[in-house]
Amino acid sequence: MLYQSFLIKYAEIGTKGKNRYLFEDALMKQIRHVLKEVDGTFAVSKESGRIYVDAKGEYDYDEAIEALKRVFGIAWICPMFQTEEKDFELLKKQVVSYVDRVYPDKHLTFKVDSRRADKKYPVPSEQMNRDLGEVVLEAFPEMKVDVHHPQILLKVEIRNLVNIYSVMIPGPGGMPIGTNGRAMLLLSGGIDSPVAGYMIAKRGVKIDAVYFHAPPYTSERARQKVVDLAKLVARYSGPIKLHVVNFTDIQLYIYEKCPHEELTIIMRRYMMKIAESIARETECLALITGESIGQVASQTVQSLAATNEVCTMPVFRPVIGFDKQEIVDISEKIGTYETSIQPYEDCCTIFVAKHPVTKPNIKGIQRSEEHLAEKIDEMVAIALKTREVLDCQ
Repeated sequence: MLYQSFLIKYAEIGTKGKNRYLFEDALMKQIRHVLKEVDGTFAVSKESGRIYVDAKGEYDYDEAIEALKRVFGIAWICPMFQTEEKDFELLKKQVVSYVDRVYPDKHLTFKVDSRRADKKYPVPSEQMNRDLGEVVLEAFPEMKVDVHHPQILLKVEIRNLVNIYSVMIPGPGGMPIGTNGRAMLLLSGGIDSPVAGYMIAKRGVKIDAVYFHAPPYTSERARQKVVDLAKLVARYSGPIKLHVVNFTDIQLYIYEKCPHEELTIIMRRYMMKIAESIARETECLALITGESIGQVASQTVQSLAATNEVCTMPVFRPVIGFDKQEIVDISEKIGTYETSIQPYEDCCTIFVAKHPVTKPNIKGIQRSEEHLAEKIDEMVAIALKTREVLDCQ
């Protein structure tokens, strides 16, 4: 195996001062979690400003890289050669060997960038750059030095061990999961809400999700589609508890008692109420939705204000200013798009008005909801009590 170790670089975590170790530990925990699915055994460790992943024996390199690319908090994944040998003459040979193994085609430009975290090391960084560059040129005359725009930036770090690397694979960035609280995602079978969950999870928020199911008007295939989406998001966010709420009776009652042009807004308000109730029960601190201004009737500014009016928790809407193509682009990047476009609707068309109100008046909506007073609280309580909770990972 060409690489037995990876240097994991982070970005924002480096600004956390005395609390940095908490973020590093959370990042290491998530790295260990995702590597469990990779064929191989790994050790994850850290020293000041560096996190290392070491393979203990044979492993699947491509699987390991793909797993690490899903860990929020990682800025760069650097496959590397690591050695205990610090003798400079032997180090020269190790650098030449590294270049020979990693780059079969030597018709490339390069630059050596050395760093001494171990300040007791007798060779200064600038001299290391010159001497290591010289031995590479002697070994491979077809290579050329380019200090401004090299094709290969050869990094040599003198720390407790010596790190040699030149490949830097972008990670997803963000903050490690679990470092910024917990929130509840309203997850539908569409394109937007999985992207919203991904984006909030990227900021270090642990997410759970709630899905409103309406059998027999929505099919089991529609329900399974949402479960599949939760599992896809969980590849990045870690395990998700998906709360499946039977919403049929509530929808039918609203359909019977309220003006049809207000159906979408009133149903949405009760979805938010139920989601907030589950969020409080599960110690979530906010709700997450995939709403984008003006995309549909329930997402005009007036409609969003009417929806928000029933919530006391913060509502995070990370795609609020995105157009549809921007959301699609992210869904394709994270692998949810193909599942989202499967033709299994998450909301039956009988519950969608032909001409929904786009500028609802909150006081008017509240008056319409008075028609529900006889049964709605009991129905909400039953929906909460009978919900199903699935572990998605």
